[in-house]
Amino acid sequence: MKIGELAALAGCETETIRFYEKQGLLAAPARTASGYRTYQQRHLEDLQFIRHCRAFDMSLSLVRQLLKFREAPSQPCGQVNTLIDEQLRHLDTQLTQLHQLKADLQALRTLCQNDHQVKDCEILKNLVHPCTSDCVQHR
Repeated sequence: MKIGELAALAGCETETIRFYEKQGLLAAPARTASGYRTYQQRHLEDLQFIRHCRAFDMSLSLVRQLLKFREAPSQPCGQVNTLIDEQLRHLDTQLTQLHQLKADLQALRTLCQNDHQVKDCEILKNLVHPCTSDCVQHR
C-alpha cells in the first residue's frame, strides 16, 4: 500500500509516518522503481502500536524500547512491566504538577474579580511583577 493508504488506515497524517521513519521507529518501506514507498501490513501494525504508545504519553525512547521487545517475543515480559511502571510514575508526577498548576491558576484568577481597565488588572500585573505575600507564588 502507498503512504496515503497507510495514513488513512492508521488515522494519521503522512507526515507522522515519515517522522516515525526518520526516528527509526517505523521500518523503512520498500520502494517501487519509480520511488514510491510501499508499505506492508506489518507497517500498519507497528504504526498502530506506536500511536497507542504515544496516546499513553510515552516518549519516543520508551516506544523504541517496547518495539524492541515486540521483535523478540520469546523473552520474559518483566522488563516491559518495569517500563510501564516507570511510565505510571511519570504520569503520577505529571498529574501532581498539573494539579499544582491548576491551583496556581485558580489563585491567579481570584486576583481580579471585577471588570477593570486592563491597566488595573491584577492578573496581568502578577504575571509581570514579582509576587508579594498576597499574590500567587510562582515555582
